[in-house]
Amino acid sequence: MPGSQVCCMAQPIELQPQAITVQELAAINSRQVPERYIREGVGDLDASFPVLDVPTIDLQLLASSSSTSGDEFDKLRSALSSYGCIQAINHGITSAFLDKLREVARQFFALPSEEKKKYSREIGSIEGYGNDMILSEHQILDWTDRLYLILRPEDKQTLKFWPENPESFRGILNDYSTKLHVILEVLLKAMARSLNLEENQFLQQYGDQATMQARFNFYPICPRPDQVLGVKPHADGSVITMLLQDKEVEGLQVLKDDQWFNVPIIPQALLINIGDQAEIMSNGIFKSPVHRVVTNSERERITLAVFCIPHPDQEIQPVEKLINETHPRLYKKVKDYVSLYFQYYQQGRRPMEATLI
Repeated sequence: MPGSQVCCMAQPIELQPQAITVQELAAINSRQVPERYIREGVGDLDASFPVLDVPTIDLQLLASSSSTSGDEFDKLRSALSSYGCIQAINHGITSAFLDKLREVARQFFALPSEEKKKYSREIGSIEGYGNDMILSEHQILDWTDRLYLILRPEDKQTLKFWPENPESFRGILNDYSTKLHVILEVLLKAMARSLNLEENQFLQQYGDQATMQARFNFYPICPRPDQVLGVKPHADGSVITMLLQDKEVEGLQVLKDDQWFNVPIIPQALLINIGDQAEIMSNGIFKSPVHRVVTNSERERITLAVFCIPHPDQEIQPVEKLINETHPRLYKKVKDYVSLYFQYYQQGRRPMEATLI
């Protein structure tokens, strides 16, 4: 029935977490990869991939009411409809600040294992330091370690997972979340305006109890980049994801027209992509891109992704003004999409399947 609601399945039970991190594995044996990380039939991951010409969007123009901003709204709509992602420039965060953020991330992952493991995630939870949640004996694992933290609302922060070393880590990350919140509001308003909607249409659905979650990603050197992925193919369960890329080492790829493309690095830009929940809100006009991370046999890579996610009780559905005879409603109402998302993600499936009418 159109408009009926998607309910989440029972929460899966995690098996025993890995006792060793990927960083430790890479240090112990620099020539071999455990079988649990090997992916068969994924094609030649060492192949040369074309570069995706991700549109560059000026956020200052989107935030202004100048006569030149109209073209930028058209450009935004086209980018999010065709690519699902943008390189955001003039976002109000200095290059020096972004470099500090990269540096504290690098310093954390360079700490001794015993120090990092003080912040280890608990079984059945993603928050904290660790790697893949293991839901099946046959699950193929990603070649990455992560530090996952809730940034906003501040009263939801679990500080026992926030590193005290380096000392500046907490302050810099809190400053970053404040700056991203401003960018998020500009972007959600601009997305609505680009579709000729009232500017608060997406913001209202996003809600004032939404969470902002950070995931620091460390991809160690991998001896078998032809068979191992840093992150399996997926689309994000967020409304918006903002990625601070490694300044020098590429690895992110986006699937477009059934072909994988490398995403280039613009050091001072934020790579922003649409998540599944924004695709639902836009009734399929904006596309949540499928992406993955490839590994590197020569250099490690560090990135920081921030996911902007509505409160689990917030109803997400297509905006009524985007539904008509030529563009019928595509998606059901959904609540707590992220719970649904993680269950499908570890199975290598897209949770959007469950939301389609």
